[in-house]
Amino acid sequence: MRTWHEGGRDPNLDELIDAAGALPAGGSVVDADLPAFLAPGDMPKRIANACRATNQPVPGSQVAFVRCILDSLAVSHARAIADAKRLTGRAVDVIHLVGGGARNAPLCQLTADACQRPVVAGPVAATAIGNILVQARAVGMIDGDLDSLRAIVRATQELRRFEPRMSNLSRAVEPD
Repeated sequence: MRTWHEGGRDPNLDELIDAAGALPAGGSVVDADLPAFLAPGDMPKRIANACRATNQPVPGSQVAFVRCILDSLAVSHARAIADAKRLTGRAVDVIHLVGGGARNAPLCQLTADACQRPVVAGPVAATAIGNILVQARAVGMIDGDLDSLRAIVRATQELRRFEPRMSNLSRAVEPD
């Protein structure tokens, strides 16, 4: 967004995300975990370079770039889930996506698709809510263990559930 803004193009992020979510699957996907994507800078250029390096088409519009980003993040989430299962030997039945990403419905759905697991999105202010609950428990305002605190969150916060669909993304990561 910063690069586009500096270039005199001021797209609306919410509109871009909605439009990207409506694009059909099957576009370019880059490795979102590459070091090239860590530092701030011209991300569209870096994404274009990553596409060229993997012989994939460079996205042709801002909406296509955003779809590439969403798909790439979803595939990265799926790899992380597969790694967690491989390293711990424990199954992952549901993915909890919290913080600002929980507001991004296309990202949540694409993550569910890529991981072939439900995604529960929310709360957006998870860190603050967790902090408040732990402090309230420490001073005796509430009682209970971790499950009790999670029950309070479920009862007081809007959570959205995204069920997996079969998609190109679900085939982009090896089954676990």
